[in-house]
This record gives sequence, structure tokens and C-alpha cells, in this order.
Amino acid sequence: MPSLTDAFNQQLSDLRILIVEDDPLMRLGLEHLLEDYHQLQIIGQMEDGYSGVEAALELKPDLVIMDIGLPELDGIAATQQIKASLPMVRVMMLTSHKSEQEIIAALSSGADGYCVKGLGLEKLVMAIACVQDGSIYLDPQIAQCVVKHLQPAARVKPANPLSRRELEVLELIVEGHSNPEIALMLHLSLSTVKAHIRSIMNKLAVDDRVQAAVVALRSGWI
Repeated sequence: MPSLTDAFNQQLSDLRILIVEDDPLMRLGLEHLLEDYHQLQIIGQMEDGYSGVEAALELKPDLVIMDIGLPELDGIAATQQIKASLPMVRVMMLTSHKSEQEIIAALSSGADGYCVKGLGLEKLVMAIACVQDGSIYLDPQIAQCVVKHLQPAARVKPANPLSRRELEVLELIVEGHSNPEIALMLHLSLSTVKAHIRSIMNKLAVDDRVQAAVVALRSGWI
């Protein structure tokens, strides 16, 4: 069976990355960690929110790795401005902030992923691959916080339209796993996992993984 790193390498394609982070050691560390992945090209590093927005508008990266606690303009507001002008640019939060208010605000601003600082290289690259693939990535440390925020008590459990395998995939999505991880854990190909996720979203009439997870949890299926 292929390793998780092999799965990342197969999924990653050339990606132009802008880093917006006020800690110079963190910027240096990110550059050092990602330099072995030749598909990942760091095209700029900015230390405050305003500069991050300006650089994104000028450079038009594929992905912005964004901190929240930035000087001048915080990462949540910066993400909102970037998304308003460049909706196709993916933004992944990489931050030490874990309060429910900041997590929900970041996702509401248009962030495509939320990672907590201190995660390992494989997890970081997994998150990048997930976001690049058009999915939402939530760090397992904060995934349940999001679900709890969006999950009211359900009095009547609605009928479940999903197959057993689709429920297995959806449960792993709720736990914060990416497509490559789900493929390895369920012994499926990446294309099969993507097909299951498309089917889940069609059946639940939702647009992304987070919405699908919320519907399942609200309905009491997981």
C-alpha cells in the first residue's frame, strides 16, 4: 500500500504559495519545511495583513497561508479582502488561535482551511493538498468546535439517504481527515473517495464538506 507521502506527491501539482505571517522564524520554518516539495513554490512572504492583501492582488498566488494575529490588518479581515477580489485564490489559516469566535469568523471570511500551529510536515502538506483539491480542511483540534457551533439538537431524526460506505467517508470527514487519508484508511482509490464525496454532497444538497458534516451531525446520522 502506498504511504501517505506518496499519496500527497500524487495529488499535489505545481502550486504558487504566498505566506502572510508576522513571525520571521515561522516564515523561515515554513520555507524550510516546504522546500523539499518541488511542486510548492513560495512566491512571497509578507508580515502584515495589508501587505498580504496587496501581494495577493499583485502576485495572484494559488494559495495563501495566512496567520490570524497580524499587525495592521488581522488575517480574518485580510482573507475577506482577498476573497472579495480573487475568489479562486485558496486561503489556509495557519495560526495558534483556537477560540470558537475566531475559528467561525475565519471560515465565514472565506478561508478554505484552518490549521493550528505545531502540526507536523505531513499534516501541513496534507492540508495544502486538501485545500488545493477544492475541499475544506479543518484541523482535528478545531473540527468539533465548528460542528458544535453549527449543531442544534435534533428532535426527529430524518431519513438517511446515504449508503453505508458514504457514511463511513462522511464520518472521517467530520473527524478532519483529508481525501488521501480517507483513501488509505478505507483502502480505496483517491478517485473513488472523490466520487463518494460528490455523491454525498449531491444527496444532501450541499456545496462543500463542512456543510455535509453539519447536515449529518444535525440529523444524528453520526
